Amino acid sequence: MPLSIALVHFPVYNKRGRVVATSLTNLDIHDIARAARTFDAAPYFIVHAVPEMQAFAGEVIDHWITGEGAEHNVTRREALSLIEVSPDLAEVNRRLTEIWGRAPKFVVTSARRFPFTVTYEQMRAKIEADEPICLIFGTGYGLIDEIMIEADYTLEPVYGPTDWNHLSVRSAASIILDRLRSVRAPQQKAEKGGMGAGGK
Repeated sequence: MPLSIALVHFPVYNKRGRVVATSLTNLDIHDIARAARTFDAAPYFIVHAVPEMQAFAGEVIDHWITGEGAEHNVTRREALSLIEVSPDLAEVNRRLTEIWGRAPKFVVTSARRFPFTVTYEQMRAKIEADEPICLIFGTGYGLIDEIMIEADYTLEPVYGPTDWNHLSVRSAASIILDRLRSVRAPQQKAEKGGMGAGGK
């Protein structure tokens, strides 16, 4: 059941509707990688066209995979080892085709509702039927219209019991992965002093 994630920093919209490149944050690197590791969604692509941001991502990843962080936190190393830095979605497509032996289906996400969307149940069924899926998340004020139009599928927005759904991309990614990949927890005896969901 191949599933991957791409976090796009360019091209996306800003608050005024202009096409921009957004800054990469340390939290997006770590938190989405941890969600990707939990829900077996790999590789996790950080898509950025700016060389300085690509270098920053590389430095953070290297610190936790081969640097001092590798010995300090093994679980963090596992998560960040899933990351690849790509300049654009064309490279993501090339890499996934190389890894999986077949081209991925791109599934875009948005806080906006579009005319033709698939539900989480429909997308989960496609994943379980072994359709190769790459979930695309946008930063800033969302993916540009061209990416939305050219995608194979548009996933329905995340909604709670209110009409307010301005989630961080980290929160949205975790919620969506849980809806698409969650399984019934195995029966385990609770361990005293065990860590909560946050971990380290």
